Amino acid sequence: MNEIRKAVFPAAGLGTRFLPATKAQPKEMLPLVDKPLIQYAVEEAACAGLQNLIIVTGRGKNAIEDHFDVSFELERILEERGKGDLLKLVRAVSEMVRIAYVRQKEALGLGHAILVARDLIGDEPFAVLLGDDVIEAETPCIRQMIDVHKRYKVSVVAIMEVPREDVPRYGIIKGHGLPGNGGRLFEVEDMVEKPAVEQAPSNLAIIGRYILTPAIFNALEETGIGSGGEIQLTDGLRRLLRRERVLAYRFAGKRYDAGEKLGFLQATVEFALKNEELGSAFREYLKSLKL
Repeated sequence: MNEIRKAVFPAAGLGTRFLPATKAQPKEMLPLVDKPLIQYAVEEAACAGLQNLIIVTGRGKNAIEDHFDVSFELERILEERGKGDLLKLVRAVSEMVRIAYVRQKEALGLGHAILVARDLIGDEPFAVLLGDDVIEAETPCIRQMIDVHKRYKVSVVAIMEVPREDVPRYGIIKGHGLPGNGGRLFEVEDMVEKPAVEQAPSNLAIIGRYILTPAIFNALEETGIGSGGEIQLTDGLRRLLRRERVLAYRFAGKRYDAGEKLGFLQATVEFALKNEELGSAFREYLKSLKL
């Protein structure tokens, strides 16, 4: 089966970059203007036609399940008070997609989170979306990647160019461009997790969108524990490269790194400015600041 039907959302991380805000609430539930972070990724998947979603959670992540569940009491109160617009918003969240949940009992890395979802994925290709990366695009980023997979039937990682001084923060690919495709598609020859600037093979960084074939599961199992005491997805992809092609796709769109404080603040400002209800007043407020 080559049709992409399922998407995995790893959401069991500890969110240490946002402590103490994440001590008692999941990082994925931090509000970006008026929606929690994870909802942007879920909406992207839904807009791309993915309806079977798997969220990998952990201890203290019940708020994620509650957010996408039906809230009968809240809906009843809103209905009784005649707040139809708010009722519509609340119901839209729970009616958006079908979601299954699986627990990652230990925070053993992104690769391990994907392994935890294996039984729910089965023997078919699937998408992975990291909620930390919020991507604005006319065509959803994951939809662009699904279209690449549909043509080539291989795993696809999303990439973007980053300044050379930022390469130690990312997994970096070594590869060559494929003809056509608007210069966006690359044949991956190797990838390195967080290399030093002088050792980086390029400035093409892997970001949080993937299309993976089911062969990734065996590759991750064989990889085992890597740096940081975790099963690294990049290590699993390197092993997968020995068996089958992996392509890298430079997506069309703008990515916000909402997994760190500055990127989260930048995304908040830009999304607030684009908000129909808040944008105009917020723009005037920013102009009034004595900076």
